[in-house]
Parts: sequence; structure tokens; C-alpha cells
Amino acid sequence: MIGKIKLMTEKVLVIIIIQFTLGCSEDFLKPDPLSFYEPAKTFTTRAGLESALAMADRHLRTYWSFYSSQDRSLPISTEYIFSELAVYSMTDNGNIFTDIANTLTPTNGIGNGDNNRMAYFWDETYNGIKYANTIINFIDQVEGLDDDTRKEFLGRAYFHRAFRYFALVFQFKDVPLVTKILEVPKLNYRSTTREAILEMITKDLEKAVEWVPEQSEMDLTGMISKGACRQLLIKCYLATGRWEDAIEQADILINNSGYSLMMEPFGNFISPQENTWPITRNVIWDLHRPENKCIPANKEVILGMPNRAGTDAEIKMRMMRNYLPLLDNRWELKSPAGINAIRYYAPADNNFDPKLDYVTAYGRGIAHMRPTSYYTQSLWYIDGVEDTGDLRHNSKVGNWMRMDSLKYNNRADSEWYGKNLRLYDDDGNILCADTIRCWFDWPHYKIYVPDPEELVPTNANHRGGAGDWYCYRLAETYLLRAEAKFYLGDIAGATADVNIIRERSHCDRLYSTVTIGDIMDERARELYLEEWRHMELSRVSYCLALSGKADEFGKTYSIDNLSNDSYWWQRVSNYNDFYNKGAVVWQQGNRPYTIAPHNIYWPIPNWAINSNRDGILRQNPGYDGYDDSVPVWDNWEDAVADEEKIE
Repeated sequence: MIGKIKLMTEKVLVIIIIQFTLGCSEDFLKPDPLSFYEPAKTFTTRAGLESALAMADRHLRTYWSFYSSQDRSLPISTEYIFSELAVYSMTDNGNIFTDIANTLTPTNGIGNGDNNRMAYFWDETYNGIKYANTIINFIDQVEGLDDDTRKEFLGRAYFHRAFRYFALVFQFKDVPLVTKILEVPKLNYRSTTREAILEMITKDLEKAVEWVPEQSEMDLTGMISKGACRQLLIKCYLATGRWEDAIEQADILINNSGYSLMMEPFGNFISPQENTWPITRNVIWDLHRPENKCIPANKEVILGMPNRAGTDAEIKMRMMRNYLPLLDNRWELKSPAGINAIRYYAPADNNFDPKLDYVTAYGRGIAHMRPTSYYTQSLWYIDGVEDTGDLRHNSKVGNWMRMDSLKYNNRADSEWYGKNLRLYDDDGNILCADTIRCWFDWPHYKIYVPDPEELVPTNANHRGGAGDWYCYRLAETYLLRAEAKFYLGDIAGATADVNIIRERSHCDRLYSTVTIGDIMDERARELYLEEWRHMELSRVSYCLALSGKADEFGKTYSIDNLSNDSYWWQRVSNYNDFYNKGAVVWQQGNRPYTIAPHNIYWPIPNWAINSNRDGILRQNPGYDGYDDSVPVWDNWEDAVADEEKIE
């Protein structure tokens, strides 16, 4: 069995790598996407293959959490700043990543730090492919495996490889196809077309769906299940224009696989600070408590990612630090009396007030990323009317946090202490000098992931800790099925699927008919910080072009012209009020927020191109080095056959 530990409180499988004690070197863990040549003596044993699979499982959740000495710039944030829902907002960073259209090139702007994690997505995604290929390449050298076990291992490896390639082709488009562990470096790769890669991983996932067990056949949660393979297969069917097949697979997941939407409160009820911000128990709050995401009572989770605090598998997520506004800046946010509005006090501090205990109730943010007003406001209106019943945007029950619900808590401000925050004084003067970083609402139910180690009487720096997270859950399956129905012209069926999700959230307003825009809006409401938003928008842009259907703006698209005009571009340019309204960061010399149509695809990193010294990788349109005449593999069989040709 894969290396793991069992939690004492629930029967939850926590995938971990204790250590590669089987003789494999640390070099195996280093990202080397175009020359995988680690000797594989270790992986002729079942234990060695289990280690590689466990590493793939563990690394899957680092896109959301990220293990590093840094506690900001989570990889998933990069996916959101390339969307209509969020922007980079750490305004004191001299390298702030805002002027994307003018600064992102194959040699500049591809970061792995405070600015963005595009480099991480390239390196770590190919690393995950390496772990999967290790299993696929060496499983037949392992003695004693029965056929069912062999297929189960292969199926899980196929999922991991497909998951990574699916992301790559919608982030970077045409990329090198690596399917082997080579004994010597290969330096003459070509890019393989997105279409060819999608064809290959679809075939692999069809096998995985057949071979990997159902979650109901597994004692513990956390390993790749048949349901997870089926969810990814649905996305592959959508991306290859097989709408009916996508619906068939979604029907199986929804109706015949033991999953169901959670419609009522369940599991553990956690209310962080009743005196400061009480929570009225509701299904959305319970659904997003880390303590409830991977428990047996949660019938909605298809693939959970165990990341429990206090275990050897713990990876701190720092959600509150990254995604909450910077409130305790002494100069940027003031009361009408001109005094610093918010202070963070440790419980042991003499100034501490349990009714205004923001450290415990919310956490201490630095706003590495902030949502757009489209996400915080416009998105929650249906036909021009705000849906006040929607639990996902509801402050009355405590799920959603509004800035004007906060209260001044600086003891030095006797006039305003305990009164609600204001953005303007009575004369209309703004009270926040940095509204980018210090003034925005947020989804408290999604972001509150506490760290027990920081919730101590002497600490006023609560940044957020480890927590179980969702990779796939059934709510997304309904929205994927709605999308497939939309492409087929079944608008009534698509509308019904979207409305099921809205009904669960206690929405007052349901759709009478839906567009692709309504479906993507519902994804934004339901899957914020779960889905890879840019990648999904890129995927839907491709699917929409394949279908020939019009978007909410009445536009249709061509798959051959998405770098110039895409659905992604229309949503970003119409809805992101930073990129489309000339917003600037005055602290950095009025640096603008910009993005361009070709940024739907990220540039192929120059270091990957240069390391492939005997071959040429095709760069994406709009970036330096683009040349449409560069040859690519247009079928995956030829790309695989070429892998062993070392020059």
C-alpha cells in the first residue's frame, strides 16, 4: 500500500512520502522536463512504484498550497490573475506583475516568486509527468503484481499524466510530449500539438476509468478513484468535441457512482470567533470547512486532497495571508479622525477586545492577490437584480465578509472605536489611500483555513495553515454537463443543471435560460479558488470555438485564431475592471494593469527552448521567437516513436 498515515479522527487517507529510502537520489525530484534520464533501478519493486505514485499524489496539492519557505504567491493565484476574477495586488512590490501585455516575454516575467508562478507550473507539471511515467514505464518489470493491481497502478498513473498535460495544453498550448524515462538526455524534442496530446490522454483516461476502483470500493479517501478519472475524462471529451460522450460520463457520475450534492449542513460545525463574527450554520459553510472536505459524510467530494494540520503530510496553505486585505497598515486605512483603522492584537495584549478579535475571526492578510469588483459585486446579480439569498455571497449568515462590516478597533481612536468602517468621511474624502490592497470584500467561507500553531495567546499574526482541499466535486460535474448540453443546443437541460447548483445555495433567483456566460459565471461563484480559472477559460474558449456556438456577447470564434480573439479575452477585457479601465499602481510609478489577447497562452520559457539545444520548440503567437514554420508533431504516435531517437 502507498506510504500513508491514518488520521485518528476520521478514516482519511493522507498520501505522504516519508522519504525515498529505497535508494533513489534527490536528483529525481528536480524538474528537468526535457531530459528525464534518472536511472530507474529503484522502480523495479512495488514499493518503488508506490513511492512514485505517492509523490505524484502529494505534489498534486502543491498547486493550491505550495511547500516553500515563502508564505505568499500560491501557484493557484497565477491562474486567477490571468482571468476576469482577480489581479495581483501587493502594491509595495517593485516587481508587481500588473503590466502583463508589455512585460511578459519568453525571457522576462515568467516567475516563480512573488510576481507569479508560471515557472512553477511548467517545471512542477513536467515533474508530475515524470512521476507518472516512472510507473507506466517500469510497472512491467515488477514481479508479483497481479493483473488487477497492475491495471490499477497504471490507471492512476494515467490520471496523473493526463491531469498535467491537460493543464499544459491550455496554459502553454503546444508542448513537448514526454512519455518515457530515458537513460540518457534527449535534447531534440519538438512540440506536439494540443490536439494530438488531447487525443492521447483521452485514450489513457478511458482505460483509467475502466481500471481504477470506485471510491466506494476504497476504505480511505485521498487516492485517485474511478470518479476522479471520470471527471477528467469528461473534460477531455469536451475538449475533443465529444459532447454526447461527456454527458454520458457526467450522467454516470451524478446518478450511478454514489455521489450526491450536499444539500444540508453536515459534519463538524466550526465557528472561528462567535464574539467577533458569528456564523449561522449553513450547508455552504460546512461544505468548505477543511475538517469536512474528506470525511465519509461528504458525498459531494470526488477527489479530495488531504492536507491535515498536525500530520507529516501537512503543507501550510496561507490562504488568509494571501487573499485577505491588508488591514493593519498604519498609513493606508484610517478612520475619519485620521487614526489607523485596524490593529491586530494578540489575546494576551492589554488592548485586546474579544468582540473585535480579527486575528482569530479572519486572519491577517497582506493581499498578495485581490478579487475584482466583478467577482465581489457584479457576478452576484441575475438579470440586474442582486440575489441576496445566495449563501455564497451572504454576509448575514457569516459566509461573505464586507469591509463595511468590520469595525474600528484601535484603542487610540475613542471617537470611532467599535463603529463600522467607512470608505469616505462626511465630506466625501476617501479614507483608504490604497484601495487596491486594503479595501475589498472576500469569501470568508472559502479562505478561512486556520493554523492551530498560530492561534496562541501571544501571537497576532494568523496567516492560515494546512487544510484538506477539493480537486474535484460533484457541483462541477453538473456544470460540465450543462456546458456539454449548451454545445448541443439543449438549453433547457443546461439551465436545469445550473439551477440545481443555485438551488443548493438557496438562491432566490434562478435562470430561465442560460448562455455560456451564465455557466461560466456559475463556475466562478461555485468554484472560486478550486478550479484553475485561466486554464478553464482557455479550455472553454477552445470548446466554444469547436462548437460554433456564440458567447454572451454574440461572438463566435475560430480555434486557429484564439491568440488574437478568444472567449477568454472577451471575458477578461469586459469584466476585469483593472485590466480594462486603466487602473495603475501609483506606488510603483503609476505602473498600469494591462493584458493582451495573446496572453491566453503563456510563453514557452526560454530556458526550456535553450536546453533543447538540438531541436526547436514552437513559441506561441504574440511572443518573441514565434515562427509558424517550426515543425511540430501533429499526432502523438509519431512523438512517442521519436522519443528514443537520441541525437
